[in-house]
Amino acid sequence: MALAFFLTILCLPVFGNDFPVIRQLNPSDVMFNQFMNDVEGNRRRVVGVRALSPEQIAEHLTIYQYTVREADDFLSLVARLNIPHSALASINKLNSPQSLEAGMTLLIPSCPGIFIPENITTDLEKILGVSRESGERSVEIRLRVGNRTLNYLFFPGADFTQTERTFFLNSGFRFPLRQYRITSRFGVRADPFTGNRQVHRGLDLAAPEGTEVFAVANGTVTATGFDPVYGNYVIISHNNNFSSLYGHLLTVYAVLQSDVNSGSLIGRVGSTGQSTGPHLHFELRRGGIPIDPNGRLRP
Repeated sequence: MALAFFLTILCLPVFGNDFPVIRQLNPSDVMFNQFMNDVEGNRRRVVGVRALSPEQIAEHLTIYQYTVREADDFLSLVARLNIPHSALASINKLNSPQSLEAGMTLLIPSCPGIFIPENITTDLEKILGVSRESGERSVEIRLRVGNRTLNYLFFPGADFTQTERTFFLNSGFRFPLRQYRITSRFGVRADPFTGNRQVHRGLDLAAPEGTEVFAVANGTVTATGFDPVYGNYVIISHNNNFSSLYGHLLTVYAVLQSDVNSGSLIGRVGSTGQSTGPHLHFELRRGGIPIDPNGRLRP
């Protein structure tokens, strides 16, 4: 059942912009020590025979802030903060551990649980929303972050199911086509036009002309156009210096400099440019350098 938010939002617990800031993830930071004490207290409030109601737990919830550093990664952060993957990921709308970026300001909840936003946009949020009902030990809360107001359903003490955890930890990038046949993989091959051996920098995915092509992850459209080799193409920039290229398109729907979500329709399979038949040439790049997509794409 899809989650429904109530209209009586004036009664929501409201958390303002003055979130306590954790600057160092160690005991020398006063706010870090305060956070750890809050986490321990809230763990006792959400479990056992004396567990409080969601409304009571929300009264003890404090939202902290932390700015991600270059050396940070998602798994090390949750370990040092002693909170579950689900709490940090859901409140910050992270679709995977790779969504974390240096310089990003994270919201850090002092209570374990799952936060499902009113406006669901990521694949993970869709899964979380389908598997939980609005009346399931939850409370509505409102966060004011800068000039934005975010409404959530907060499920105190809830954690990812095995399916949700697997999706989050292995989400990476989705396949750009729903139905396809791999005709050429990343690596050295004989060029179909010259016969010379050279590196093929992506995946060739055969599909009927007009087949829908989807963005493999959230990102920004940084290039569209026509290239003698790639034909009609789209390039999307993603987190962590990743980008993806979609070539030989029949039609391009992506708009330059627009933001797209994982699964957004960006074009249709064609045979434009240097192509032997209808297929999608897909490249995954990091720092502008093509890398092998094998193991990074999920169905």
